[in-house]
Amino acid sequence: MKNAPPSVVRDPGGAIRDEESMTYLEPINNSVAPLRNVGALNELIDRVQHRGPNLPGMACFYGPSGYGKTTAAAWNVNASSAHHIEVKSVWSRKHFCAAIVKELALPPARTLAGMVEQIGEELSKTGRPLLIDEADLLASDASIKVVKDIYESCHGTIILIGEETLPQQLTRWERVHGRMLDWVAAQPADLREVGLLAQIHCPGLDIEPALLGAVLKQSNASMRRICVNLQGITEQARKKGLRKVGLSDCDVARFFTGSAPAPRRF
Repeated sequence: MKNAPPSVVRDPGGAIRDEESMTYLEPINNSVAPLRNVGALNELIDRVQHRGPNLPGMACFYGPSGYGKTTAAAWNVNASSAHHIEVKSVWSRKHFCAAIVKELALPPARTLAGMVEQIGEELSKTGRPLLIDEADLLASDASIKVVKDIYESCHGTIILIGEETLPQQLTRWERVHGRMLDWVAAQPADLREVGLLAQIHCPGLDIEPALLGAVLKQSNASMRRICVNLQGITEQARKKGLRKVGLSDCDVARFFTGSAPAPRRF
């Protein structure tokens, strides 16, 4: 944690925490950036793991693409000793269970039912959370029932991570929807986080606040687009030999917004 502020501490479990802003920190390229969604997911996992008796052990972390949900999940693999898988669109139910079994470092059973039992037994034994990323892809009758079966086999902590509409999708299955302890929405980036990311993606550059504000606006508060635009600023500054960059040095209209380019006319 080189050059970390005095308020930054590492707890006995290895997690890094900023006591002043009460947010967890994500190491990026040997640096740390206090990102709210990293902390939000960490707190959700902790709340589900330490729930009261007879309370459900599933939860949902949702938000638009680019808000840093997968980054938050990856960080919490270490901070919460969680297992993490990212669902693929081409997976069958058996592929899904096989991926979890592989994450658990177990030899896979020959049948789907056998793998469900393996997963439930291991999660029950270790008490470690299971983070299922891209959970939207499980929103079919057959696949979501496998998730429920896994939960019923362990009654542990299972967090579904997905897009903004994931909570509404899950209302189709009361036996899953009714087992949710909480629903936590990933938050859009704010100006403070743009500044923190600029320290990482634009090392050695002094970026004027007005330009950081333009990055936030043009990026539509998406973490992913903010990082893309900050990288663009770094490249432009390098070409021009600048150490201090302001609005007049960048073509804000060419910032990456995520919108498709308009068709050209010939």
